Amino acid sequence: MRKDAETSGRHGMSHKNETIWSWVFMLPTMIFLGLTALLPLLYSVYLSFFQYKINLPNAVPVFNGLGNYIRMFTDKNLAASTKNTIIFALISVALELFVGIIVAMVFCSDKMWARLCMSILMIPMIMAPVAIGTLWRMMLDGTTGVINYLLGFLGIPGISWLSNPKFAMPAVMLVNVWQLVPWVTIIVAAGLKALPTECLEAAKVDGAKNIQIFWNLILPMISPLLIIVAMLRFVDAFKVFDTVYTMTNGGPGNATEMLPNYIYKQGLKFFDAGYTAALAIMFVIVMTLITALFLKFRKYVEGKVS
Repeated sequence: MRKDAETSGRHGMSHKNETIWSWVFMLPTMIFLGLTALLPLLYSVYLSFFQYKINLPNAVPVFNGLGNYIRMFTDKNLAASTKNTIIFALISVALELFVGIIVAMVFCSDKMWARLCMSILMIPMIMAPVAIGTLWRMMLDGTTGVINYLLGFLGIPGISWLSNPKFAMPAVMLVNVWQLVPWVTIIVAAGLKALPTECLEAAKVDGAKNIQIFWNLILPMISPLLIIVAMLRFVDAFKVFDTVYTMTNGGPGNATEMLPNYIYKQGLKFFDAGYTAALAIMFVIVMTLITALFLKFRKYVEGKVS
């Protein structure tokens, strides 16, 4: 009995020491995140209740209560940029998932040709967004762009891709899809390789066609993974800034102005720090709610699959 008590005491002390050392090792990271993330966020919450134009000499914050938040409901430019962002996110993510699944099915192999194609496919993903935006802005130029030059060979008249409101948004979506389809492909391909081969082989033996295997077996089994991919891409699409800024800067007019670009202009063009802070806080809250909904939906789908 005494030995058992001593053993349990040692285990308890060991567990306590492990917990203490875990907190000791985590402390530098927590301090760093607190200073670089939590503190600015809390200051933004504080600043969102004030009217503060930082470009005015001797400007001081003036308490405004919920004025900045109420202003959002009457801001037509905010409504337009929100609509643009939602359309951009929905269409871009849907296309990326659709194309990414198809490409993943094609290249889901350990053969050398599949590995080589996958490596080439990753090139857009590893390029800097600013470089991608600049490259495509030159390619889509209405007078000197290579895209219109190639269309001329087919007898198709040139298109003002980035200066025409009808084509600017599709052009930006095209670039986003081109850049991030490889990311979706890699994640989906990894999920496909992790599927149990016994179920697929049994379905083939039973005479099931490839399309039936995909809809009835593969798609349900990878659906939780697809929801996570959709969540990450949807949230990331809402944060798109670099590519759009370098390609169109939100133009022509506000045809491609996204929420991050609008928030950036409010803060660094009009220097309205209070309203910018309120916009940023609302943006964080909405993104958190969207993420929570995606995770809840994933849990529901995972329960049905299992």
